[in-house]
Amino acid sequence: MNKNFLKFSDQEIIRRNKLDVIRKIGINPYPSEEYNVNATSKDVIKYYEYGKNVIISGRIIRMRKMGKASFIEIKDNHGLIQIYLKRDSISEFKTKYDFFLKKLLDIGDIIGIKGFLFKTKSNKITVHAVDIKLLSKCLRVLPNVKKDETGKVHDSFEESEQRYRMRYLDLIVNDKTKKLFIKRTKIVQYIRNYLNNKGYLEVETPVLQSIPGGAIARPFITHQNALNIQLYLRISNELFLKKLIVGGLESVYEFSRNFRNEGIDKNHNPEFTILELYVSYKDYFWMMNFIEKLLEYLCIKLYNKKLLKINNKLISFKTPFKKITILDSIKENTGFDLSGLNEKNIRNICKKLQLKIEKNMGKAKLIEQIFSEKCEKKYINPTFIMDFPIEMSPLTKKHRRKKGLTERFELIINGNEIANSYSELNDPIDQLKRFREQIKLFEKGDNEAMLIDWEFIRSLEFGMPPCAGIGIGIDRLIMLLTNNKCIQEVLFFPQMRQI
Repeated sequence: MNKNFLKFSDQEIIRRNKLDVIRKIGINPYPSEEYNVNATSKDVIKYYEYGKNVIISGRIIRMRKMGKASFIEIKDNHGLIQIYLKRDSISEFKTKYDFFLKKLLDIGDIIGIKGFLFKTKSNKITVHAVDIKLLSKCLRVLPNVKKDETGKVHDSFEESEQRYRMRYLDLIVNDKTKKLFIKRTKIVQYIRNYLNNKGYLEVETPVLQSIPGGAIARPFITHQNALNIQLYLRISNELFLKKLIVGGLESVYEFSRNFRNEGIDKNHNPEFTILELYVSYKDYFWMMNFIEKLLEYLCIKLYNKKLLKINNKLISFKTPFKKITILDSIKENTGFDLSGLNEKNIRNICKKLQLKIEKNMGKAKLIEQIFSEKCEKKYINPTFIMDFPIEMSPLTKKHRRKKGLTERFELIINGNEIANSYSELNDPIDQLKRFREQIKLFEKGDNEAMLIDWEFIRSLEFGMPPCAGIGIGIDRLIMLLTNNKCIQEVLFFPQMRQI
């Protein structure tokens, strides 16, 4: 436990003392029985009718305590509503008004109100309380966000690290945070509905895996006590989904929570969400068309337009998207043609480009380093980067016409990879050969290289139909569609250093 967790401020000590008093006067500060709410703040405004009886609940945000009457403002999931409390009107607290309401309630407390609607002299819709019930006593002090006469904001809860560590408090005081995560949920729902309407089947695959397969990444390692075996948190669900394609499920998808033991920055979190989709009898050209239509659909659904302003850049989602091969992109942006070059030649080019490289990097990692450092950030409008060298794509079919290349694309938008797609390799002999090449890289010191998944090879030997697959980074997509520069902003609880 953090050693400072039980150190209370003067205000927090006062609140705990109030809690003791509340219990002593016979009020349960954390009642267990259901509180039957029949209206929200939104309903109160939308369906206002003078004298209408309502039961609402929410968190106290503001209080104006006066003599025989007080005003408080509570916040529920839909907004704010003003409450008028008059000593002679409150049934349960006629004799306790001055004591309970004025001395024991605090900003942050969650209460229930029964009352009727009216409008104040300033024409503000208000609930005239006839009964008040404490539902949860708040023992910590909420940030008191306020503006001075010049419009300057004071005591705001805006510091990023604080907000990520205490997301619950961020959601309480910052409405924009709540709206962002509601939009995140809607985006996922829109995608799911889009896929379901096409007849694709949503499935679930294991998080604990005996082989960290389906991607090139360093895994988290754990231990299973019952079987006394080492397991890995999945870095991808790809191989399991392709086994389902082998089994005759012709189109499957999963919103997959994946784990990669990698660095943390504005585009990476060790725990993240990917949508993986596999459709039989399709190829990567078909998948390009699919992702174009999906993104166009999301833009229309969210904003009713295809031109979005993102980080002060106008990005067009009008189809078709630009296409360029990865080697042409590198040549265009660096002047170096990597076609047909071996690892030694590419390593020399990296040095000329003054790129930081490691000794254990193979050809694939070197090409990836050149593209990510010199090319990727230049693609703002949606762009398909196509036809990756075979060394970079161990699970991808060889290109039908171009020797040494594969049928793979990455979709880059606003300088970030949003999706990765293949014409999936279904030749078990070729796949085993590719896995063995990965083992050589692993032995060379590449901790992110793939291991051989013998069970996956066996499944391919039963025959997998031609298939196109795609992985879409949901967190990055949400960053893009909500105009956020940092992945931690779109994760409820991002990974943070312990303090």
